[in-house]
Amino acid sequence: MAGCAEQQAPQQAMAPPALPVEAVHTGTETTYQDYPASIEGVVNVEIRPQVAGMLERILVDEGAAVRKGQPLFKINDAPFREQLNNALAAQQAAAGSVVSAQVEVDRFAPLVQNKVVSEVQLQTAQAALTVAKANLQRAKAAVSSARINMGYTTITAPVSGYLGRLQTKQGSLVGPTDAQALTQLSDVHEVHTYFSLGEDDFITFRKQYAGQTLQDKLTHLPPVALVLADQSTYPTKGKVDMVDGQFDKTTGAVTLRATFSNANGLLRSGNTGTIRLALAHPDVLLVPTAATVELQDRVFVYAVGDSNRVSRQAITIQGKSGANYLVSEGVKNGDRIVLQGVDHLQEGQIIQPTQAPKASAAVAGKVAAQSVQN
Repeated sequence: MAGCAEQQAPQQAMAPPALPVEAVHTGTETTYQDYPASIEGVVNVEIRPQVAGMLERILVDEGAAVRKGQPLFKINDAPFREQLNNALAAQQAAAGSVVSAQVEVDRFAPLVQNKVVSEVQLQTAQAALTVAKANLQRAKAAVSSARINMGYTTITAPVSGYLGRLQTKQGSLVGPTDAQALTQLSDVHEVHTYFSLGEDDFITFRKQYAGQTLQDKLTHLPPVALVLADQSTYPTKGKVDMVDGQFDKTTGAVTLRATFSNANGLLRSGNTGTIRLALAHPDVLLVPTAATVELQDRVFVYAVGDSNRVSRQAITIQGKSGANYLVSEGVKNGDRIVLQGVDHLQEGQIIQPTQAPKASAAVAGKVAAQSVQN
């Protein structure tokens, strides 16, 4: 019976899994950091009347582009014209008083020399002349003041730019003490975009860019991009040119300013956007994100060693660019790592290396070139 028993077939050893393997290489990558920003014109002014009166005419429309010195509003100038006429009349009267006082001085001078009249009378005449001249200067000042007030009845644009909404209608009584301005005027041939960095981000900012002083770092800082509310990128690059002198105690952040040219007037005061800071990483190790596994808040790769045996190695990540991690520690240039299937690998397991698909690598490279780190 033992001789007739069927012999069991020996179990076949399981073949090592075939997994794509590629050497880690260095490259130059650019990462980006985005910060919310508010946009303002280089000049934002409130247009207010400097004299009180009835708003007789509105010479512009809301949102209009105006030039420096262009008339915007006209206040009824009849009261101010009368004030000017009164001041001119008072000036003429004062000028006449000066002439009369001068005549008295000229009359008494030879009489005093000939001892016909006392010197006191000449001194009195000279004092009257001094008073008359002072009154004339006061009258001239009143005329100048009346002319200035007369000029204020025509409100002109202090700078070139774009008008806001017209808050006051024609026929309204307006004055310098009004709580609401007539309108706002923004000079937007250039715009300032303001964004904030927290204390940690600001320290990182100072470390990342070349330069000894903060001003040196701003000089060497590459141009920045502005992403608009619809996620489109503004066609002109800007330059960070200002860092606030102190941190805001409430928010714990410091404000930076980037300036953009706005020749076509596409940007207006009050717009919002996102400032995108670029940072170049030359000769940095690139590891595809698909080749990593995360365990207990640490990121690992499987390095392929002798006899195609894999070992799990922790890596230190300094940034991300598209489909690649930027690695500072854990692997070296030329180390071979497993690209796919790392979730099912175990420490010390033997694999059968295969070549990584070129198409996938090309796609990963294209994604990396167009990536943005937030």
